[in-house]
Amino acid sequence: MARYFFRRLLYTFITLVGISIISWMIITQAPGSPIALTMDPKVSPKIVEQMEKNYDLDKPIYQQYFLWLKRLFTGQLYSFKDGRPVLDKIGERIGNTLLLNVVSILIIFSLAIPLGIFSARKRYTFLDNLGTFGAYLGISIPGFWLAYLLILATVKLFGYPVLGMRSFVTEEFSSLEIVMDRLWHLMLPSFVLAIGGIAALSRYTRSSMLEVIRQDYIRTAKAKGLPEEEVYYKHALRNALLPIVTLFGFLIPGLIGGSIIMETVFAWPGIGRLAYQAVLARDYPVVMTINTISAVLVLIGNFIADLLYAIVDPRIRYQ
Repeated sequence: MARYFFRRLLYTFITLVGISIISWMIITQAPGSPIALTMDPKVSPKIVEQMEKNYDLDKPIYQQYFLWLKRLFTGQLYSFKDGRPVLDKIGERIGNTLLLNVVSILIIFSLAIPLGIFSARKRYTFLDNLGTFGAYLGISIPGFWLAYLLILATVKLFGYPVLGMRSFVTEEFSSLEIVMDRLWHLMLPSFVLAIGGIAALSRYTRSSMLEVIRQDYIRTAKAKGLPEEEVYYKHALRNALLPIVTLFGFLIPGLIGGSIIMETVFAWPGIGRLAYQAVLARDYPVVMTINTISAVLVLIGNFIADLLYAIVDPRIRYQ
């Protein structure tokens, strides 16, 4: 197990380096100069050229990459847009993004697995067909479009704002009202972000459960008179979890990518919204650092999914 752990850690590091190189090449080849975008169009080209030289933008791409890497690890990385330390800007917002994604993951697993098991138990009935239709609708519907509809419907029905992390005026709120206000602003973007994952995971759970309940040991458990809940939730579900664990590694990149859209739509002050603003400003240090953090989170998610295989299925042993 230890040998597998260190080997996988090495592969993860190599993958991360490859991702950072490819991301840097794509970002730096985008049209538009980050210095020209942040300065008055009437400024002399010589001043723009001098500013690009100050930020090392006149150097070859590979030298710029190594300079970015060096400044990242030494904490000397500054934003082109406002000159603030990049790690400070990200540190102010990363907690908000993690909160949004963690709540979305909890919503996905707490709803998708029971829905998948229910569909498997009621297979080929009207309720199962309704669940299948809802899953396809959830996968295909554009998240930003649904978010706008829900924002309009929520404001019209309740007359209470849902944008941002909190209401503008909370000075007179009690502690309980502040907590409820934060939950109110958190739940709608979390739910919209989780819809695609709920739809996909519920279908995976249904498919895996249908395959497991056809096995002989499930028929034997039913023949012995065990309660149906115990057969499905104790015996069948444990053996159906392996494909679900596999999907866990793919949920994280989808959530991180989706959070960029959701944070922009809901004015959520997270790193997804910061990344969107940095892309528009061609703020290379901020975009690259956020890409690297996102890649690390994705690789960690896949790494955890691999380790969970051995917990879910004791027959698996890593060499």
